Amino acid sequence: MVTLAEVARQAGVSPSTVSYVLSRKRSISDDTRRKVEAAIEALGYHPHAGARALASNRSNILALMVPLRSDMYVPVIMEIAMAVTTEAREYGQDVLLLTKDEGTRGVRRIAGSGLADAMILMDIELDDDRIPVLRETDTPAVLIGLPADPAGLACVDLDFEATGAACADHLADLGHRDVALIGEGEGVYQRHTGFAARTLTGFQRRAAERGLRAMHRACEGTYESTAGILSRILEERPSTTGFVVQNESAIPPLLSLLRLSGRAVPEETSVVAICPDQVALQSSPRLTSVSIPAQEMGRRAVRLAMAQLEGDRSESITLIPPTLTVRESTAPLAAAGFVAS
Repeated sequence: MVTLAEVARQAGVSPSTVSYVLSRKRSISDDTRRKVEAAIEALGYHPHAGARALASNRSNILALMVPLRSDMYVPVIMEIAMAVTTEAREYGQDVLLLTKDEGTRGVRRIAGSGLADAMILMDIELDDDRIPVLRETDTPAVLIGLPADPAGLACVDLDFEATGAACADHLADLGHRDVALIGEGEGVYQRHTGFAARTLTGFQRRAAERGLRAMHRACEGTYESTAGILSRILEERPSTTGFVVQNESAIPPLLSLLRLSGRAVPEETSVVAICPDQVALQSSPRLTSVSIPAQEMGRRAVRLAMAQLEGDRSESITLIPPTLTVRESTAPLAAAGFVAS
């Protein structure tokens, strides 16, 4: 293993000069800096992580806190995590992935231990009990999600209220008047998870504005639960011709069940999904959808965290506008020849 002293001998300078070049704590002439950098390159020197952390008072680690639960769609979570990891690498940062649901205790542990320079938190609830603790600590933090009160926080998220509204608008524009939102599992709404609650708010508000009759049902995503939910929707309101689905696991059974019930998509029923593009494109028919910008959210979260580490601790709320892509699962109601009662 190459040492700092060996780099100093190769460059013809003192070890302290090499240290100053690496830490940038003192002004070094361009000529000397070039000699040191050439020696580092020639010898393949890598500063010891612990020594570097002590010198800079940083760990060069970002903590990504993702409490994994059974009712979460893991592929989206992991896509965000990979985007965070890839972007962090561009800043010379490693990522510590924490998946245990520790709540406030986890935040205090990271803030008090110095394990990480900054925290990125996911699965944000409207009244998330971790947020008051974040406000008490001095550790930079970014939320991937939006709480009810984001004052003083750095947050990045898809604009889920606008997403729900865009889905209602699309169905209304196609002539549908009775619509239903099949959402996440009941536990997601009981926790007041931000993305699900905000989508529902946007959907219901826009449906009312457009004169739609709208209903919402939570769904666990299994074939059996989806079948039960669809059966109750059609029994209660058989004239329902437009569906919005915010539950990736429920999409395949829903499409199958609609076909079995004689409601072909899009000939008699339109379906809009809020899901990753891959899910929409692999469905049959391919789904009209609002994509989850997982990679963009992950990258932006890292950039906000790094900005905080450089001293910018100002409030920053970034809501990514939804993009609704029309595919084969939606059609004008009149063209379908279906007459709602």
